Amino acid sequence: MTVTVHKDVVCTFCGALCDDLEMHVEDNRVIDVKNVCGIGRSKALHGDNDKPECRVRGQQATLEQAYDAAAEILSRAKSPLVYGFSSTVAEANRVGVELAEILRGGLDNCSSYCHGPGVLARQHVGLPTCTLGEAKNRADLVVFWGANPMESHMRHFSRYSVQAKGMYTPLGRKDRKMVVVDVRPTPSSKNADLFFQVIPGSDYEIATVLRALVCELPLPTLADDSLVGGVPLSKWKELVALFKACKYGVVFFGIGLTQSQGKDLNIEQLIRLVGDCNRHTRVYAMPMRGHANVNGNNQVFVWQTGYPLAISFNRGYPRFNPGEFSVIDMLNRGDVDAALIVATDPAAHLPHTAVEALKKIPTIVLDPVNSLTTAWADVVIPVATSGLSAAGTYYRMDNVPIRLRKILDCEWPADLEVLQNIKERVLDAKDH
Repeated sequence: MTVTVHKDVVCTFCGALCDDLEMHVEDNRVIDVKNVCGIGRSKALHGDNDKPECRVRGQQATLEQAYDAAAEILSRAKSPLVYGFSSTVAEANRVGVELAEILRGGLDNCSSYCHGPGVLARQHVGLPTCTLGEAKNRADLVVFWGANPMESHMRHFSRYSVQAKGMYTPLGRKDRKMVVVDVRPTPSSKNADLFFQVIPGSDYEIATVLRALVCELPLPTLADDSLVGGVPLSKWKELVALFKACKYGVVFFGIGLTQSQGKDLNIEQLIRLVGDCNRHTRVYAMPMRGHANVNGNNQVFVWQTGYPLAISFNRGYPRFNPGEFSVIDMLNRGDVDAALIVATDPAAHLPHTAVEALKKIPTIVLDPVNSLTTAWADVVIPVATSGLSAAGTYYRMDNVPIRLRKILDCEWPADLEVLQNIKERVLDAKDH
């Protein structure tokens, strides 16, 4: 067999979307991958191998039967939920939004319980941000707050930030200062020049004090040895000095900040801190988005509805209210009587109470691999894997759109095709 080498392939594991992979394909199978992290390598080698069986209510079915069953369930539902989309292409997201609107159902994505608070914060105060390319080429100060990229975004250090050699940082690590703020030591903190181990839930307090220090406001009740978030004030003054002395700083914040006490208020205060720093130099902030296209998920939802998550069409137009229309809250209250799950595994990610509520209602799952949810869903439709056997668009964590290519052939359709077929059948049912 001839081995075909595909260069500049995009890895679809995390929000970094590394686009320099080299895949070796033989007999429609990836046999080797270069320029990739361990998880990205595993996904490339095995991501198209563990397809679920196409099933309807536990019985093997054809695609047409699965489409009909899915459309019937959704058409009969009074309050359906369309949820997921964080690991599929933007084009499929678009059709998912259209389907939720036709059904007058709920619409939500995985950011509801990860980076959603950061998305809400930027609606209030904006986001002074940059691209990963700018961080690589310009940043001489890199701060990770509530993030551990060595385990969550494994090539981030070498490709985009700490170790990356850029136009104005030709020596890579030697040209940069690295700071980590976290509640415990991590593999990332071991590489830091400064590590601040803080008390859980103290992020808002810390950001507020840092703002005062940057703006040179008096703190009469605090001495240098006073603890702020479990760290002496004198140490925080060192961080402020680094901010003011840098030429280009980037603060990467993670779920440790978005899901701790304060949530969106933490991010608002961090963004304001970055704004204060910009009176002295150039500093930017960027969320460390997890799922490969959860950022594109928010982007598409905003284009089509005006809102990034937690949306309801039950009145015929989009309404936005996190906490009321968020996936976990809707399931826990029993507001949902059918669910369409696309490109995510709620049984593995949602709280037990929400998963149990989901098991009690008719559930349709589109997934390229077997998962905890495909094990019990009423309708299971296997799909092609985005970035391997399906093309489309993902959005990197810095909002840059990246085009995915099709590398392998697949007997199953892509998410986009499946959603279009279900949508057409739902429209036909409503016309009759």
